[in-house]
Amino acid sequence: MTSSRIYLSTTIPYVNSRAHLGHALELVQADVLARHHRRIGDQVRFQSGTDDNSLKNVLAAEAAGCSTQELVRANGRAFAELRGPLALSYDDYIHTSSDPRHRPGAERLWQACAASGDLYLKDYEGLYCVGCERFYQPAELTGGRCPEHGTPPQEIAERNWFFRLSRYAGQLQELVGSGALRIEPAARRNEVLGFIASGLEDFSASRSIGRARGWGIGVPGDSGQVIYVWWDALGNYITAPGYATDPDGYKRWWAGADRRIHLVGKGVLRFHAVYWPAILLSAGEPLPTEIAVHDYLTVGGRKISKSAPGGLAGLADPVDLADRYGTDAVRWWLLREVPRVGDADFTEDRLVECANRDLANGLGNLVSRVTSLARASGPAVFPVPPAPEAAAAALRGAVGVAPDLVRAALSSFDFRAAIAALWQIVELANRFAEVTEPWRLARAARGGDVVAAGRLAAILGTLLDACRVLASELSPFVPALAGQIAAACGEPDAGVPEPRRIFPRLAGPVPQG
Repeated sequence: MTSSRIYLSTTIPYVNSRAHLGHALELVQADVLARHHRRIGDQVRFQSGTDDNSLKNVLAAEAAGCSTQELVRANGRAFAELRGPLALSYDDYIHTSSDPRHRPGAERLWQACAASGDLYLKDYEGLYCVGCERFYQPAELTGGRCPEHGTPPQEIAERNWFFRLSRYAGQLQELVGSGALRIEPAARRNEVLGFIASGLEDFSASRSIGRARGWGIGVPGDSGQVIYVWWDALGNYITAPGYATDPDGYKRWWAGADRRIHLVGKGVLRFHAVYWPAILLSAGEPLPTEIAVHDYLTVGGRKISKSAPGGLAGLADPVDLADRYGTDAVRWWLLREVPRVGDADFTEDRLVECANRDLANGLGNLVSRVTSLARASGPAVFPVPPAPEAAAAALRGAVGVAPDLVRAALSSFDFRAAIAALWQIVELANRFAEVTEPWRLARAARGGDVVAAGRLAAILGTLLDACRVLASELSPFVPALAGQIAAACGEPDAGVPEPRRIFPRLAGPVPQG
């Protein structure tokens, strides 16, 4: 199979506060895709970063009594350091306030759109949510409040640069409707098509330097304005590969990529599926090929966010969770329990229950039981001859189709379905072991029963093969645990090493109060 060149990105969060589990969801999903495609031989660039040039960051710094640069540097470092606790494998990480690639790229993108005649000055009055960093129409508010943050917007009147979004309505309708710009799942594609059909209005693409507190990237040729943070932030997808600084890198990873995939949350879909493609059309640059959209994580039914009341983000700190329960447990819950469509409610009890049920009891016990029996049966190499039981055929069938099922599920960005295909192997392998009772055959074989020894070798060969395939296919999802399973099973042409415990049961959270 011919390899593909894939550019894979996450959104870049504001750094007005620390990361929460909602950020971890998108990062882990992107990491799975990156590891999966590298594993099957594709060339991959996995990129993430931080959105530094936001008014939210300025206000947070004022509240903290420090400079904006100090705040974004400290919080940006904390976001980047999620690599360790979440076992992330990104290839590049951009900080939009300090990375030397970003400002010249953002300025070039602005100038390209200006050259197309798509930027013009206009006096404007509107309702602005600082949390979203966007203007709202009155009809878009819920009870007069921002639907995302529940706060009343500010009434703003100023002279800004506007982008001619309305000019690109027809092209966007065709691109999204035809699937040339693929949006998954289908419900989100339909949402975008509905938004386009309702009529696209030009949007404000700059802010006054006074309202921005002097923070941000200046509009080229206009010292009184800074580039709107969303315009600035969206540009990171092309500035990091070198849009203005590295022509070869830009050609390789953006213009020349076979697939350009954005992972985004549903709350920022409009920016990525409408505003961003229109900007690229105006600038004459290639568009993303796919946008994969996930829903929200909640706690007690309320969306987790840095600004949520009641300390919801603190209840779902990914670094703390990984420290107490392990990286594999956190990644597993995010991939196993979060549906492709619909919000997922998080509790630590659910994380612990999921890890114990699947990783300790289901997978861990299977691998420990199989490798212990194989080791106790001596240094023999276990082939995979046909075992007589019908259960063996079912297990080998699941093992055989699993790679294709995983690939198909991940091509639709359905992480839960990919894991379900692998979990069929775990369930069938445990059932096969229960039916064949290899521990009884092992006792008989130690007593000199040659027939029992032959059947035992066939059964253990089948089970070891299943465990090795699990180790390989699970490596994008839980890389550390998959490595432990592979090491426990040994190589097919060598003996099984000393057995080890694969995943110990977790203790639940300590009750508070």
